[in-house]
Amino acid sequence: MAAPHLSWDKEVDVLVVGSGAGGMMSALVAASNRAEALVIEKAAQWGGTSATSGGGIWIPGSDQAKAAGFEDNLDDAFTYVRGLSADNVPDANIRAYVDNAAAMLRWLTANTEVEYVAQPYPDYHAENPGGSAQGFRTHLPLEFDGRKLGRDVKTQRFPSPAASLFGYLQWSFAETYLLLYRTKGWASGLAKSMARYWFDWPFRFTSRKDRRLTLGNALTGALRAALNDKGVPVWLETPMREVVRRDGVVVGVVVERNGKPYRIRARKGVVLAAGGFDKNQDMRDANAPLYPAARYSGGVTSNTGDAIRAGAEIGAGTMNLQSAWAAPVFYVPGEDRGRLCTIERALPGCIMVNRSGERYLNEAASYHIVGQQMAARQRDHGDASPSWMIFDYRYRHLYPMGPVLPLMPDWMHKGAVRSILKKASTIEALAGKMGVDPGKLSATVARFNADAAKGVDSAFHRGEPAYDRMYGDPRNQPNPCLRPLSEAPFYALPIYPGDIGTNGGLQTNAKGQVVDQEGTAIPGLYAVGNNAASAMGESYPGAGVTLGPALTFGYIAARDMTGAND
Repeated sequence: MAAPHLSWDKEVDVLVVGSGAGGMMSALVAASNRAEALVIEKAAQWGGTSATSGGGIWIPGSDQAKAAGFEDNLDDAFTYVRGLSADNVPDANIRAYVDNAAAMLRWLTANTEVEYVAQPYPDYHAENPGGSAQGFRTHLPLEFDGRKLGRDVKTQRFPSPAASLFGYLQWSFAETYLLLYRTKGWASGLAKSMARYWFDWPFRFTSRKDRRLTLGNALTGALRAALNDKGVPVWLETPMREVVRRDGVVVGVVVERNGKPYRIRARKGVVLAAGGFDKNQDMRDANAPLYPAARYSGGVTSNTGDAIRAGAEIGAGTMNLQSAWAAPVFYVPGEDRGRLCTIERALPGCIMVNRSGERYLNEAASYHIVGQQMAARQRDHGDASPSWMIFDYRYRHLYPMGPVLPLMPDWMHKGAVRSILKKASTIEALAGKMGVDPGKLSATVARFNADAAKGVDSAFHRGEPAYDRMYGDPRNQPNPCLRPLSEAPFYALPIYPGDIGTNGGLQTNAKGQVVDQEGTAIPGLYAVGNNAASAMGESYPGAGVTLGPALTFGYIAARDMTGAND
C-alpha cells in the first residue's frame, strides 16, 4: 500500500486499466455520464484480446433477436446459465448479466457505430433447460471503417492469425464460409479484398494494417472511435504497478509512464479490465494445473495477471483461478500464441487421435468442451498433448486445417508450418512419422471409416448435435461432419490442449464491484472481463460469453460509479 502522503501526478473521475472491449465500454459509459475518464494500456497496441477475437457477444432477449423473430425469455436464459455455471458464482451476478445485457447492447448501438446482428447459432448446450437450439442469443458485429480512427488504427492490435488471411487480411464470418466452401464468387471476392488491401495508398506504405475492420477489430475499432469523439485519451505503454487504497477506499493507481512512477487519482473509481493471466507461467503453475502451458494460450502476450495480483495485494478476493476458456489449439513454432481451432474439427474427412493412435472424443463439439476433454485426458493419461488431427488428400484440397491452407501447395507454406505437417502415402507410414503405433492407428481409421461410410459415429456421435452440424459441410450427406479418410496422401498436424484466456480472477458482485474474501465490496474498485471471475464459472454456454459479460459488466460498473443507477 502506498504511503499516506502520496501526491498525485494526474486526477480523473474514472480510471480504466486495460483497453479491451470491457475497459473501453466502461470509459465510454462514464464519459457519456459526464465523468472525466482515462484508459491506460500496458502494451504498445490497444484492443487487448478483444481485438483478436471473433467479436461475438451472447445477449439474451435482444432487440436484434426480436427483430429476427426470436422471442427470448430471460428466465430461460438465467436457468440455462445457472445450470452450467459453477456453484460458487452468485445467482445475483448471473441475474445482473442476463437482465442488463440487452440494455447494454441497446446503449452500445445507440452511442457508437458498432452494429450487431443476431445469429441462428445454437447455444453450446442447447439441449439443457433454458437453452436455445434456434440460436439468436449470439450476435456478430458488422464491419467498421478503420479510416475513421485516423492514426490510431496503426496502433490497434492485429487480429489473430486464426481469424485473418496471411495474418493481415480481415474477413467476416460470411466471407469465411464463402471461402471455406468455395461457393460461386469466392475467387473474385478474394481478389477484390486483396486488391482493396494492397491499393490502400498511401496508407499501405506506412502500415500493414487492414483498415477494413471486421470481427473483434470492428468492435474495438468502433469503441475507440467513440472514445475519441468523447475526448477520452488512451495511454499506451503505461503498465499499472499498484492499486492505492486509503482508509479502505481505492483512490487511484501507480503506473509506469516513460520509465518512471506516475500517480493517477481516480475520484469516482478504478476499473480493472486488463485481462487474465494467460501468459504468466508462474501464475498458471500455481493456480491452473489443468491448463499449464502459457505458450499455447491464444491470449495476447501482455496478459500476465498484473491487475489480479495488484487487487489481491490490497485485500481483494479471488475465485476460480483454476479455470480457463479451454480450446484445442495449433501451435506454429515461433508464434507468440496458440491458434484456436474451431471449424476444422467438424468438417468431413478428419479425425483427432491421441499419441496412442486412438480417438477419445467427439471432434466437432464446442472448442471449450474439446479443450477441457483434451486437458483432462492429458492429466489422466499423459497422451493428449499433443494430439493429432489426421486428414486425407480430399480434405487437404477442400478445407483449411489450422495454418495449412487449401489450394496452396505444401512448399508454399512457411517453413515453420512445414516443420509440423506430416505427410505419407499410407496411414501406417503416417503413423511412423507421428511416432504412433501403426497398428493402432490403422485400426482406429478403419473403425471410423466403416461408420463414416454410413453417416454415423457409433463411438462419439459426431454430427448428431445441432452444434456439430452447424460447422459441417452441408454438401456432405447424410452426415455433414463425417466422411471416410480414404484418399491418399494422408496428413497430420499436432494439436494441443490450450485456451483463449484464463477466466478466473477477482471476485466481484452484481454491480461489478471487487469484493474481499468475506464478500464485502471494496469502495472505488471494479473489475470486468477476464480480470474478474466469470459469471459463467468453468462453463461456456454459447458463442460470445466472454465479450458479452465484459461489455455488460463494463456498462453496469460505469453506471454505478457515476451514479446513473441512483
